[in-house]
Amino acid sequence: MSKYPLLGLTLSELQSVVKGLGMPGFAAKQIASWLYDKKVTSIDEMTNLSLKHREMLKETYKVGASAPVDAMHSTDGTIKYLYKVGDSSFVESVYIPDDDRATLCISSQVGCKMNCKFCMTGKQGFSAHLTSNEILNQISSLPERDKLTNVVLMGMGEPLDNLDEVLKTLEVLTSSYGYGWSPKRITLSTIGLRKGLQRFIEESDCHLAVSLHSPVAVQRAELMPAEKAFPAKDIVDLLKNYDFSKQRRLSFEYIMFKDVNDSLIYAKELVKLLRGLDCRMNLIRFHAIPGVDLNGSDPDTMIAFRDYLTSHGLFTTIRSSRGEDIFAACGMLSTAKQNDNKTD
Repeated sequence: MSKYPLLGLTLSELQSVVKGLGMPGFAAKQIASWLYDKKVTSIDEMTNLSLKHREMLKETYKVGASAPVDAMHSTDGTIKYLYKVGDSSFVESVYIPDDDRATLCISSQVGCKMNCKFCMTGKQGFSAHLTSNEILNQISSLPERDKLTNVVLMGMGEPLDNLDEVLKTLEVLTSSYGYGWSPKRITLSTIGLRKGLQRFIEESDCHLAVSLHSPVAVQRAELMPAEKAFPAKDIVDLLKNYDFSKQRRLSFEYIMFKDVNDSLIYAKELVKLLRGLDCRMNLIRFHAIPGVDLNGSDPDTMIAFRDYLTSHGLFTTIRSSRGEDIFAACGMLSTAKQNDNKTD
C-alpha cells in the first residue's frame, strides 16, 4: 500500500495525523519544523521524535519529497526542471536568477483546461490537479531552494482551477510553522476564474497577476477561450471592489503578438479598460511554439507600447525574455518528455 506524503500538509492536518497515531499534540509542530525548516527527506531524520513514534509514522506516511528527473540549463542562467508526478506525468518549474533575486515559476496542474492559443500546456489538455505535496515539492526539492527570493504560480495549469490545493500550499509558505515567507514574495497568475478569483483575494495576501493579452473581447476570446465565460470586463469590475494600494500588488500580463495586439489602438483600449484600478502592466514577448501562427512583437513596437501606457498613467514594464534556448515556453519540456514516453 502506498504511503501518504507529509510534505504539503498544513499544521492542522499534521495535528490530525499525530492524534490519529496516538502521538502527543506537540509532535505536529516538531514534524512541521523538520519538513519546512530543516527540509528533511526521510522520517528517520526527525530525531526529536522517539524511535517508536518514527516507526509508527513510517508505517503509513513518508516525507514525500522527490528530486527533479531532468533539467535544462540556459546560457543566461535560467534552469528548467522537470518533476515526475504519478506514474507517467510530468510538470515543469523554472528557476530564474537575476542579480540579487531568484524567482521560481511553479506549476499547479498537469496540463490545463483553458486551451489558450499561445500556450503549449493547453495543447496537452488537462490530466490532473497537483496536490499541495506536488506543488510544494517543486520548491522543497529545488537544488537552489535556499537562494529563492520569490515564487510565481505561472507554470503549467490554472491555479484558481485547483484553488484548495493552491491555498494549502500558500498557507505552508507564509505561516510561521512553515516557510515563514512574506506574501509579498509570492505571485499567483490567473486568467480570472470569477469565483476562485474572489476567494483568492479574500483568503490570501499574495500578489495577483491577471492574464489579459487583449482589451478587445472578440480578440481575447480567440486567444483565450475562457474569455467567453470570464470576460475581461467582468474581471476588472470585480477587482475594482478591492483595495490593491497597500499590501498586495495587482498586475496584468500582456503577451505581445506581432500585428495582432501590439498597435497603439490596443494600448488606448487598455487605458480605458483599466482606468480606476491601482495596477501595473507587464508586457511579455511571445516565445513561439510549434503549430501556432503567432510571432512576437519587435522591441521597438514594445517600447512604444510601454511608453504610451506609462504616459497615460498605467505603470508598465517589459519583462526580460529568459531561457529561450531551453524550451522556454511553458509546457514544451513536459510535452516532449511525455511524447518520448509514448514512443518508448
